[in-house]
Amino acid sequence: MFDTLLVHAGTLLTMAGPEGPRVGPALADCGIVRDGAVAMRDGQIVAVGTTRELWTRPGRTSATQVVDAGGRVVAPGFVDAHTHLPFAGRRLDEFERRARGESYAQILAAGGGIHATVRATREASLEELVRLGSTYLDTMLALGSTTIEAKSGYGLELETELRQLEALRKLAEQHVVDVVPTFMGAHAIPAGQDADAYVDQLVSDWLPRVALRGLARFCDVFCEEGVFTPAQSERLLRAAREQGLGLKLHADELADTGGAALAARLGAVSADHLHHANESGLKAMAAAGVIGVLLPGTALFLGMTHHAPARRMIEWGVPVALATDFNPGSCPSPSMALMMALAVTQLRLTPAEAWSAATLNAAHATGRAHRVGSLEPGKQADLVVWDTTDMREIPYTLASIPVHAVLKRGCLVSPTRSRPEGTLHA
Repeated sequence: MFDTLLVHAGTLLTMAGPEGPRVGPALADCGIVRDGAVAMRDGQIVAVGTTRELWTRPGRTSATQVVDAGGRVVAPGFVDAHTHLPFAGRRLDEFERRARGESYAQILAAGGGIHATVRATREASLEELVRLGSTYLDTMLALGSTTIEAKSGYGLELETELRQLEALRKLAEQHVVDVVPTFMGAHAIPAGQDADAYVDQLVSDWLPRVALRGLARFCDVFCEEGVFTPAQSERLLRAAREQGLGLKLHADELADTGGAALAARLGAVSADHLHHANESGLKAMAAAGVIGVLLPGTALFLGMTHHAPARRMIEWGVPVALATDFNPGSCPSPSMALMMALAVTQLRLTPAEAWSAATLNAAHATGRAHRVGSLEPGKQADLVVWDTTDMREIPYTLASIPVHAVLKRGCLVSPTRSRPEGTLHA
């Protein structure tokens, strides 16, 4: 029996296909069904096909709620594979100072930059972090994101790092958006501390506490010049793996430090940013199946002119994903549709490739592809109905096409509320 049946999707992007992320030419295969339909029961997809096929299939009853998409584009909910939720405070003053010509180094030396967010986050209570996080998740949901990865890293002290992770746990329990938590105590070196000594602390004390309390699915590290060296990053990530955590890296964003090669050697789930990654490192990622998460919003916001070599990555067989990098300092936009637009205009992905990167491949980057990222029987019924009849319009209009409706686990969810409201009726 179907409890919900969506019909008349003019273009249904199923992303269905062989197991694993899309690579190479397959990245452009969105598994499109014309005049598509999706049958759902108890929050899961039970059948996908054309409207004609599913309308006549046994399972539809008088109690089935029918959703008529009216010829619109229907796609899996976005999976945002890299955010820095939760945090407190904004950095509007820094934004204006940068516009006046001050460098990030000057702002950092004056106590701004990441240190400003760390101070604000340390001062925020658990309840405040949950409240702020819920507000941001509401916005993400309204923009079509139904699953996100989220990192700690604005504490740089044990108490606040744990509080951020506890906030993520509560958000996962309370909000309809699925939240995948990542421990990132190695986001920066705390002021006045030695990097090696700080890594010692992370390995010997913080990681075991995080793992014991089951607060994180992944561990991430900012492997970059002036932050953590490849050797320090490797030590931390090997310790994280021993604690049962999956591995992620902020890699080669500002310079080629060998982060891509390290991600491949360790078998990380993803390496993110990759603006300056070299060819051998990227080819090693391809061979190891490490997903390259690209964050074009960060380059836009910071005025960077050097982008990740996305086209070459695709040619070399790197599975490419997209994410927002949502954070108060380098990308305050939570819009995955905007990231798709930037991927097409700046990274030279095709619209179809951008769709795959923002859904199925991003789901693989979060370890959730068995549940989300495509519209296939057995997966969660997370669907977005877009107010257009052409899938290319979402990136073409620079993310100005509105979301018509979001279904999370088969239920209509309001963009302004955290819980399901019920099933969308025809």
